Amino acid sequence: MSQRVCNFSAGPATLPHEVLIKTAEDIVDFKGTGIGLMEMSHRSPEFQNVIDGAEQLLRELMHIPEGYQVLFLQGGASSQFFMVPMNLLSATQKASYLNTGTWAKKAIAEARLFGTIEVPFSSEEQHYNRVPSQQEYRVADDSEYLYLVSNNTIFGTQFQEFPDTEKMLVCDMSSDILSRPVDVSRFGLIFAGAQKNLGPAGVTVVIVRDDLLARCPDNIPTMLKYRTHANKGSMFNTPPCSAIYVVYRVLEWLKELGGVEEIEKINRKKAAILYQVIDSTAYYRGHAEKKSRSQMNVAFNLPTPELEAKFIAAAAAQGLKGLKGHRSIGGCRASIYNAFALNGVERLAAFMNRFADENPA
Repeated sequence: MSQRVCNFSAGPATLPHEVLIKTAEDIVDFKGTGIGLMEMSHRSPEFQNVIDGAEQLLRELMHIPEGYQVLFLQGGASSQFFMVPMNLLSATQKASYLNTGTWAKKAIAEARLFGTIEVPFSSEEQHYNRVPSQQEYRVADDSEYLYLVSNNTIFGTQFQEFPDTEKMLVCDMSSDILSRPVDVSRFGLIFAGAQKNLGPAGVTVVIVRDDLLARCPDNIPTMLKYRTHANKGSMFNTPPCSAIYVVYRVLEWLKELGGVEEIEKINRKKAAILYQVIDSTAYYRGHAEKKSRSQMNVAFNLPTPELEAKFIAAAAAQGLKGLKGHRSIGGCRASIYNAFALNGVERLAAFMNRFADENPA
């Protein structure tokens, strides 16, 4: 068996090794049933225990209050770009969106198919190098909700504090869910693609307030109504069973580790190590403004594109893989989600220092 590398990919991202081991066993024989995980009926009591357990653990770890549904859906987070306005807006209504990155911009384009969309803040002209302070924008009085992306994977920015507004918040937390405590009661709806902090690609978690289920117009397709999935416990049709199972195992792992409060401490320590290297020399330049820096995705540049290419190749040769930045901005990016080990971050920091010494600009 080959040695595992440090996987800095932005998603699908690294998973806890213990989870991979348990999953490999259950793929062949699920808990001694004689049936493999991917063969098991979604109507079986065994899978019902899995999906119920995943929901219970998510509620526990995120302290989700009464009055919210937890849904396990397909279609990726990108499908939520249209499902949110489709379910929550009518053609005569307005919503406000903060444009802080690629995924927010895509969500804005989709939402405009269903209602009037106001964009009170955009950092696009600054190449999305920051998120706004509370004083930089005003939400229109007639907006139904304020939409934001909590963490921007491509540009390495993150809201350190959520907007303080009376408007209902809707948030794409795909890349930092469960990385820090969140007061769910401040949000009408939260969604997250699993393939960064929750599990593998293939399932998207939606946390939606009960009263919002009634907003959905009757004339939209059945499968695109949140109410459909809430009424059937996320099993109106066959759900992505294997992906939900891995989410369940990841949530078990996180609980055993000490929960969200404990993982936040680890995440802050990991990010601080890399930002200290970036700040200690002019050789590396972080993309994000300091007040907007992400704890999950550290985006940075070297003095030249040629040095960046050499850095990425040399790092990969030492088992530090997935450091190439997103194609839209280039450079380098280290994604250090919950499951990424502290010692892997320490290895990267040491490599960065050596590389700068050995490859002057």
